Amino acid sequence: MNELAMFDPELLRAFAAVADLSSFTRAAERLNSTQSTVSFQIKRLEQQAGRALLARTTRQVTLTPDGETLLGYARGILRLQDAARREFAALDGLAGSVRLGTSEDFASGGLAQALAAFRRSHPRVRLTVEVGMSRNLVQALDNFDLDLVLAKRQANETRGEVLWREPIVWAYGRDQERLDPAAPLPLAFFPEPCVYRQAALDRLRAEDRTYEIVYVSPSFSGVKAAAAAGLAITPLPVSVMTPQLRTVGAEEGAPTLPDGEFVLFHREGDRQDPIVVQLAEALRSVRL
Repeated sequence: MNELAMFDPELLRAFAAVADLSSFTRAAERLNSTQSTVSFQIKRLEQQAGRALLARTTRQVTLTPDGETLLGYARGILRLQDAARREFAALDGLAGSVRLGTSEDFASGGLAQALAAFRRSHPRVRLTVEVGMSRNLVQALDNFDLDLVLAKRQANETRGEVLWREPIVWAYGRDQERLDPAAPLPLAFFPEPCVYRQAALDRLRAEDRTYEIVYVSPSFSGVKAAAAAGLAITPLPVSVMTPQLRTVGAEEGAPTLPDGEFVLFHREGDRQDPIVVQLAEALRSVRL
């Protein structure tokens, strides 16, 4: 190892996450990152150390003896860094409260890690979170019951700051037989008002496609379970598809769906509020 080399704390954080979880994939989820990014960070850290830190096989990831040694130092460095961040955050004058609304799909993704980091950086800010349907949350924002909303919007809407777009697909159980394109489509939806539901129904009606709503659930896990079991198909962002699900297309009678748009909603007058500004910045890296 180069005697002048310094260990980047972000690389150490990625290394500690992989060591804790014995998985690049789960470490990426904890860090709200991607597997390729975490792999690159570990490679950079090994270059800085001049040693192999992890032993990788197709089934597991384990620490090498040098990795075991570095892990103890990494944890100490990260503890000191977090303590320093909390100490100086307490002196930055940012204090008060902020109310965030988020749709349920975000609540089951990387949001918790981003909010935990925000709390660590701003310990004097009181943060409350309400999970609900996108349209209801935006209405609560307009009624001054929320300060910021992280949700989705219809493709033809223009309000809000778009964080990213991705395809919405029809999900169904991977092991289920192909659907009969002449039969009514069995559907699983979130309750109204739901952006996915409305977009799907608009496309079905535009194509004069027959359907029946057989399952309604307020949670991602509920509609995904219905799809995986073969009870119904359901519209989902492509990024939340799992190995238990497959995509249903036109050959099975399902119309193409518009892309989903995932958005930060503000009130115009609050765009300069320092707490709202800091929370919005923390949320810009969140993904499903």
